[in-house]
Amino acid sequence: MGLIRSDVPLPRSKNPADNFLVGFVLSYGMAQVTRGDAEPVAVLGKTVAPGTKERLELFVSSLSTGTPLTVPVIVAHGRLSGPTLLLSAAIHGDEINGVEVCRRVLERIDPFALHGTVVAVPVVNVFGFITQSRYLPDRRDLNRSFPGSAKGSLASRLAHLFLQRVVSLCDIGIDFHTGSGGRRNLPQVRANLKDDTTRQIAEVFGAPVCVQARERAKSLRAVAAELGKPMLLFEGGEVLRFEEDVIGAGVAGTLRVMKHLGMLPMIAVDPCPSSVLALDGGWIRSTRGGILHLDVTLGEAVQRHDVLGAITDMFGTVRGKVFATDNGIIIGHVTNPLVSRGDALVHLACPQ
Repeated sequence: MGLIRSDVPLPRSKNPADNFLVGFVLSYGMAQVTRGDAEPVAVLGKTVAPGTKERLELFVSSLSTGTPLTVPVIVAHGRLSGPTLLLSAAIHGDEINGVEVCRRVLERIDPFALHGTVVAVPVVNVFGFITQSRYLPDRRDLNRSFPGSAKGSLASRLAHLFLQRVVSLCDIGIDFHTGSGGRRNLPQVRANLKDDTTRQIAEVFGAPVCVQARERAKSLRAVAAELGKPMLLFEGGEVLRFEEDVIGAGVAGTLRVMKHLGMLPMIAVDPCPSSVLALDGGWIRSTRGGILHLDVTLGEAVQRHDVLGAITDMFGTVRGKVFATDNGIIIGHVTNPLVSRGDALVHLACPQ
């Protein structure tokens, strides 16, 4: 891609939209060539032309009724060349905030002005999405099944298909999650902050907290890292909910990353808020069974030995207290007040 120089006459296009766009770019002082230079891209056996948006289907299996079940894949292929970004959600079928994040981001993308390609998979685990379950019908966790196998279990086959047919096409990714059943998470990015590229895009995303989190074995993020594809994991909210604060943070962060990557040079994005960089301090667990009464909220800063809540019996008699194990920020907590000894109660992140 070349640069626009003020001492060289601008080429005129037969397409009035091209000429308008050139003028628009110059008026805002941006040195970008606006003629299309992207080549068609092949995805799932279909050729997607530059400047277009296509909905494709990845066949996975058939239900017991014989009805085919497919994973929807939306490809927005820019008229101009650039990186390929993967947006994936609902790898756990009941974690649906990311489904809406993908929809709203796609709504904001005009392929005519896009640099590069967005490959969005709003519902990876279609089986779990339909049954409102975290898992696949074989009770396996898809995000512990990568890289998968063409001859393995249903989870293994879906992981293999998704990795080979979709993830392999992309340069960088954002994978959207929520807290698992019975838990709620503060909007946060979990990533390998020791990698400079990943750390940079994590900070640009601008979630309230960026957590240095190890890559769990057989997760999508771990396998993507092995393939040299930086990936952020965005967490926020709880299962089977659309939560505006979480969705808004996910959309704004994704658009900021796209702007940073040069994919949306002309779109206005919200200013990047500063993120707290933190280490994963882990979950504080209950020392007894009873009814939990939390006195802290998501995002609250606490000090070591602070009282976070109490555990009572059904008559209200306090049987024990919950203490902070370190200085940190509350990034997650249980939503079910009925707890047993050893249950995870409060998730703490410790600022670096």
